Amino acid sequence: MTTFLADVRRTLVPGADERHGPLPPLLVGLTVVTGLVDAFSYLVLGHVFVANMTGNVVFLGFALAGAPGFSITASLSALAAFWVGALIGGAVSSRRAGHRGRLLASATGLQVVLCAVAVLLAVLAGSDVGAAYRYPLIGLLAVAMGLQNAAARRLSVPDLTTTVLTLTITGTAADSAVAGGKGSSAGRRTISVGSMFAGALVGALLVVHVRIYLALVAALAVLVAVALVAATSLRSQAPWVRP
Repeated sequence: MTTFLADVRRTLVPGADERHGPLPPLLVGLTVVTGLVDAFSYLVLGHVFVANMTGNVVFLGFALAGAPGFSITASLSALAAFWVGALIGGAVSSRRAGHRGRLLASATGLQVVLCAVAVLLAVLAGSDVGAAYRYPLIGLLAVAMGLQNAAARRLSVPDLTTTVLTLTITGTAADSAVAGGKGSSAGRRTISVGSMFAGALVGALLVVHVRIYLALVAALAVLVAVALVAATSLRSQAPWVRP
């Protein structure tokens, strides 16, 4: 338990000498964003995710089989837009590869722009999002999340991919003491899962009980906060900025 709590503390409040510096809590914030935008996309834009591409591949299979409530076009649009976002994120990551703070600041800065436009469209769409707004929203948000995923991949902070939890959840069991493992990073993995759950819960509550666009407003607020914190490291030469 002591090791678990220490891991949680190092993830949320890393010390000055931590290998990844302030990146872990910032990536936790981006994981919350994933839950928020996927809650919005699934509940408002139909059965489609803008961050969880594994789900979209499955949904595409459902749609091709003729299952009601699933859209071939929506699933393909999300997959294509995410791929474009990952391509952009890869280009940004290559240019900023030597300084992880600049990489995160650049990537989240682009996400802020994309999400801000998505908020505007969601407000204009009102409570009934038609096709004229649905597909631009899918495109903008999926590009933003593809970009985020590519940046997180290059940042390479263990167990904080921000969008994919399958291996993270597997690790909490497979590496546990019960399974004969050392239980390494159990605290960080739990934080990662919990942050996405929290984002999805808050996003769903805002969509269902308040205003649909507020889930995106919350995501935008977190993105702005992450971008601002990351921007403070632009001139830093601390050890953690090096890949």
